[in-house]
Amino acid sequence: MKNFFKKFKKIFIRVVIIFFGSTILTALIFRFVPPPVTPLMLIRCCEQLFNGDKLKLYKQWKSIENISPQMVQAVTASEDNKFIEHFGFDFEAIEKAQKFNERKKGRKTMGASTISQQTAKNVFLWPSRTWVRKGLEAYFTLLIEVCWGKERIMEVYLNVIETGNGVYGVEAASQEYFHKPAKNLTRRQAALIAAILPNPRKRNPANPTAYLLMRQGQIMYVMDRIEKPDFK
Repeated sequence: MKNFFKKFKKIFIRVVIIFFGSTILTALIFRFVPPPVTPLMLIRCCEQLFNGDKLKLYKQWKSIENISPQMVQAVTASEDNKFIEHFGFDFEAIEKAQKFNERKKGRKTMGASTISQQTAKNVFLWPSRTWVRKGLEAYFTLLIEVCWGKERIMEVYLNVIETGNGVYGVEAASQEYFHKPAKNLTRRQAALIAAILPNPRKRNPANPTAYLLMRQGQIMYVMDRIEKPDFK
C-alpha cells in the first residue's frame, strides 16, 4: 500500500507539472502567435461532416489595428461593460445573474461570462456546462489575463468568436455579411454583428429580424454610455 501511494504521488506530481507547464507555454505562444484553430471550430467541422453538410471553416485573422474601433466598442457594450476594469471576472454581474436565474427557476437563464472568460473557453476548452469545464475556464481566464493583457484578449476574442455557420471572427463576418473589411465597419454594422453573438448560427446581420434590430438599438445605446476601451 505504501508503494502504491508513493507511485501515485509521483504520477500526480508529474501530471500537475506537465499540465501547468504545457498550458502556460501554450498561453505564452498565443500571446504572439494566432491560435490556428479552436476546439469549437473542430467540433463544428465534425458536426458538418456527420450531418453530410459541406465543410465550411471561414476565418481571417486581423490585428486589432485593422478592426474598427466601433466593433471593439460594440462587443464591450454587448458582452462585457466592465472589460477594462475587471481581472477576468465581473462578480457584480455574476451575483445579478444568480439572483435572476433563481427567480426564473429553470427557464431562460442569464449568463455573466466576461470577454476574458469567453476567450479562454473558445481558445482552450470545449462548450459544456460542467463544473470541470467551468473550473478550467477560471484557470485559463486568469492565465490569459496575466500572460496576454486586455488588448491581446480583445484581439484574440474578435478573431475566434463564432459569427455564423462555419464563420469565425469579425473579419470573416464583415466580409460574409457586409462585403467589406472589418476595419471599415460602421457603428450600426458593428452593433448588428455584436447582436448575433449569443446565437450566431441562427441570426443574420445582413437580413436582421425585428428582434435583432431591437438588440442593435440597445447595444448602440450602451455604446454611447460606456467608456471606450483604452489599451494603453
